Amino acid sequence: MENTDKATKICAVIMAGGRGERFWPKSRNSCPKQFLSLTSDGATMIQKTVRRLSPLVSPDDVFIVTNAAYKELVLDQLPDIPEENILAEPCARNTAPCIALAAAVIEKKYGEAVMIVLPSDHLIGYEDIFVNTLKKAVKKARAGRNLVTVGITPTYPETGYGYIEIKVSESEETAYSVNRFVEKPDLATAKKYYSSGKYLWNSGMFVWKVSSIMSAFEQLMPEVYEGAERIGAAYGTDSYTTVLIDEYEKFPSESVDFGIMEKAGDIYTIPGSFGWDDVGSWLALERINETDDGSNFMSGDVISVDTKRTTVCAEGGRLVAAVGLRDLIVVDTGDAVLVCSKNSTQDVKKVIAELKAKKRDELI
Repeated sequence: MENTDKATKICAVIMAGGRGERFWPKSRNSCPKQFLSLTSDGATMIQKTVRRLSPLVSPDDVFIVTNAAYKELVLDQLPDIPEENILAEPCARNTAPCIALAAAVIEKKYGEAVMIVLPSDHLIGYEDIFVNTLKKAVKKARAGRNLVTVGITPTYPETGYGYIEIKVSESEETAYSVNRFVEKPDLATAKKYYSSGKYLWNSGMFVWKVSSIMSAFEQLMPEVYEGAERIGAAYGTDSYTTVLIDEYEKFPSESVDFGIMEKAGDIYTIPGSFGWDDVGSWLALERINETDDGSNFMSGDVISVDTKRTTVCAEGGRLVAAVGLRDLIVVDTGDAVLVCSKNSTQDVKKVIAELKAKKRDELI
């Protein structure tokens, strides 16, 4: 493990405040996706995220930014993380305020450090390659005020991810200057991106020095910078919680991509090929788990007859029989059952909207 001095310390910031609505009915407000186990080894998503960082970051230097309602879940699942490193957001404000909060706290605690910022709910197939990619990103981040993102080398023309266009002619030790960030494309555009060799998937992973990102906030989102500085100054004092609530509620709900990365200079990306999966919907389960001869993923008490390319999760304490199914998602949690075509998995979160409208809060 790298244990470095004040000037070169490496910290990790894990963003764990999401609701995971596309994994309803298993993901609920009380226990969203990042706190669930979706693989056969039994480890939860956030546990996997923290453990794969162990060659680079000490548990004492891991910071979890999460909703205040999930603090006890974090403490339970990550007992090695110091309680003061669990930064509880009083309200949801997207990734820019989340990152500014963590940066301000790390600045107060250490003065300077390199921050590795990661979502809490991604899976990595080849963890050694992942760690080596982060080491390259850390090196680039240390070399000035560079803001570094990890881009994923595409393996097919995906329409569900944003992309990063790189300046192919401007490569420096595998770090590429970023030309622009682009939104999720249609299929024809995604095919052009894929064949061009100039685009990477935007993974939402970032690496930078605390001073670099705070300078970017000061320039591009000054109201967030000023509020975060006040929060950081109060960290470790009796007034911290009061200041955090007062300042955080004033922040705009803004992504770091739009608020900082699309506007700042000195933006670089490190291409990565390490079996990345953002586990964005129920479709991911057949990618990240072993499937049977019919390309099905089955968990729990399931009987399958003439069923193909289907995921069935029977976790409601009763038998689920799947007969003649094709390209479906079936999830039974005991109090709710989801039956969904694979083409509609992105629309599962619309069920949440319907439940809210019908005031069925017990199922959300």
